Amino acid sequence: MSIFLAGAGPDHLAFPEVFDRFAQAVRRRSGDEAPARVAVVVHDRNGNLESLLPAYVDPLLARMPVEVVPVLLGTGSPANPSVFDGVDGLVVGGGLTPAYWEGLTASAATISRAVAGRVPYLGFSAGAMIAPRRALVGGYRSRGIEVCGEECSEGLAELEIRDGLGLAPFAVDVHAAQAGTLSRALGAVAAGLVERAVAVDENTAVVLSAADGDSFEVLGHGNCWDIRRSGSACSVSVLQAG
Repeated sequence: MSIFLAGAGPDHLAFPEVFDRFAQAVRRRSGDEAPARVAVVVHDRNGNLESLLPAYVDPLLARMPVEVVPVLLGTGSPANPSVFDGVDGLVVGGGLTPAYWEGLTASAATISRAVAGRVPYLGFSAGAMIAPRRALVGGYRSRGIEVCGEECSEGLAELEIRDGLGLAPFAVDVHAAQAGTLSRALGAVAAGLVERAVAVDENTAVVLSAADGDSFEVLGHGNCWDIRRSGSACSVSVLQAG
């Protein structure tokens, strides 16, 4: 399986590698006889859902024939899990992380089974944050103390960890260096909310070959900050694409 967790939204010019690798994985899954069926999940609080699709779909169409299965998450409208049956790939977009969590949590078991069956998953920003088994979905305070800027709160005050899609054994935060959310990931581990978190820079992704794999590949141009709890302390490893 191939699980790609990107640290920002789609930018096919600055970070084409993630689309290249995902498309290759999808074609290995689908074969060359027919267009690959790829579900593309987007949410927008203003309701402009259709306008969001090209940023995710056009880079894929430039690389392979695709039959797009749009999954449009509106307010109070979670996805029907059956929409993910029979897809060759799954893309989950960026935006408000709690909204993506609310829209996809009922589909978590279906998505997890699909990925275990070698359906590639590509999560951008929010789509990366909800992917883990235990997902950091937002917040900017830990026990009342600020750990990142309120503008990164996702509409939540205290850090919140929720059951995610089950696709990674560690929590994920995004826009790490650029938005200062590295400190949020560190705060979550330091507070004992999770045992491990990986904070991913923009134009960078972590790539897992299995949902329960301890190690990952770094793809792109920035850093991944691997934060682990050890007793009452935390260790941080800074990893780059090799």
